[in-house]
Amino acid sequence: MYEQGVIRPPSEANSLLVRVTRNCPWNQCIFCPAYKGTKFSKRTVEEIKGDIDQMAKEYGGYAFIHSAFLQDADSLLLSTHDLLDILRYIKQKFPDIKRVTSYARAKTLKRKTVAELKELKEAGLTRIHVGMESGSEKVLKMIKKGITQEDIVVGGQHVVEAGISLSEYIMPGIGGKNLSEEHARETARLLNAVRPDFIRVRTFAMHPASPMQKMAQDGTFVPMTDEEIVAEIRLLVSCFEEIHSYFSCADFSLNLLMQVDGYLDEKKSWMLEELDKYLALTKTEKQIYSLLRRSSYMGYPLDVVKDKALAKQAQAEIEKLEKRGENGFDKYIQLLMSYQLPQPQTEQWT
Repeated sequence: MYEQGVIRPPSEANSLLVRVTRNCPWNQCIFCPAYKGTKFSKRTVEEIKGDIDQMAKEYGGYAFIHSAFLQDADSLLLSTHDLLDILRYIKQKFPDIKRVTSYARAKTLKRKTVAELKELKEAGLTRIHVGMESGSEKVLKMIKKGITQEDIVVGGQHVVEAGISLSEYIMPGIGGKNLSEEHARETARLLNAVRPDFIRVRTFAMHPASPMQKMAQDGTFVPMTDEEIVAEIRLLVSCFEEIHSYFSCADFSLNLLMQVDGYLDEKKSWMLEELDKYLALTKTEKQIYSLLRRSSYMGYPLDVVKDKALAKQAQAEIEKLEKRGENGFDKYIQLLMSYQLPQPQTEQWT
């Protein structure tokens, strides 16, 4: 048997999952349930090679395996020497692999030199996924992300300069209503400086057990509605320069408008038009669309709200939800969104 971690990017669905560290070395972000209740540890190179040997016995004959993903949350925390050893061993055991990717924290990437990252690229590391979440210092501190604007920019620029594909993850709604504008503007400003290959949107949803739930109850954090989050994304997109970054809402079902997707230097105007098309809907039409989307993992075209039979059925449900009390509909939408979040590995949040 070999070890596997609990999460991976959607784009790594068909990849070998090679666990080089266990859990998250920071694990203090107040919005993230993925590694709560667990301890971080590094695995030895010998352990990792043993897992790769076992994978080679099980999967070595399958021609469809062309990629591998290094788990867990910050694999690049290992020494460059050990990472080079692991990457070369993967290529030795799986010679057909063309892509090896990993998660990494911005602070870790800032510590790695461009020369080190170039070595890792030559050994087979082709893409790094980074959870940026926000470019606002206020938001980063509020969510206890443990990184700064400088970490994000310098770490990201190191990866880009080394020629490794960089995928930055951002989280609309994580700043709440009070920090929404700053969150959008500062996130765009930092991404304009980094110019990553991918900007992947991960709309914020609040886990019921998270400290942010208590903040919402206390009034120190004000959750945003679907309409407000779309308006925030519109501001974000409008602040992007004509950078050749792929802005993607399509690979995450919590993104309301999954169709907003494409290279910013090619489709920015179209994306703004699609966002405006949603914002121009009536309140009822927006509620219908939210209910349809949040009740399904599928994306829907905005024109679905014009389907009279479907709209009538949805409207009846909306009226029931509104009778549940103040903001009954919005609270139900937030609940539906929380169902799609990963669950803590234990009952403990800390």
